[in-house]
Amino acid sequence: MPVKGFDPLGLATLGSDSTLAWFRAAELKHSRVAMLATTGYLVQAAGVHFPGMLSSDVSFESLSAMKPFDAWDAVPDLGKAQIYFTIFFAELVTETQGTHYTKGGDMPTIVFPPVNFAPSDPEKMKIQQSRELNNGRLAMIAIMSFVAAANVPGSVPLLIGNPMF
Repeated sequence: MPVKGFDPLGLATLGSDSTLAWFRAAELKHSRVAMLATTGYLVQAAGVHFPGMLSSDVSFESLSAMKPFDAWDAVPDLGKAQIYFTIFFAELVTETQGTHYTKGGDMPTIVFPPVNFAPSDPEKMKIQQSRELNNGRLAMIAIMSFVAAANVPGSVPLLIGNPMF
């Protein structure tokens, strides 16, 4: 279960109930993005890649041989634009469906693919939501540690000497 009442900055007291709903939705979205980013960083660092070419002059294999941030720099600008557009579209879809979460509607859901892993038992659902939030918080720490280790040598002692940082 998430730590009850953990709010060291007092953010829960700012604004109204809709502000708190926005904070919770932002935490959930950032948690999910961080889990994907952490997984992607580790998979790419392990050298796992798609077969074939990303573009006419960049292969997936060549990207997997690079450090993750160098691989991102090697992605063609049109490829980056496609990624940004997909993110924008996913945000647009989740923010415009039904009653907005700041007005009492449901929290944002996964857009691509719309898969429902929710158990039918409300108690089990609460446990899974707590696990997702805790794992997401850990993933936010992990990806920020990866970013720090890649940009500030020696900043993350456990990652010193790792060739992907």
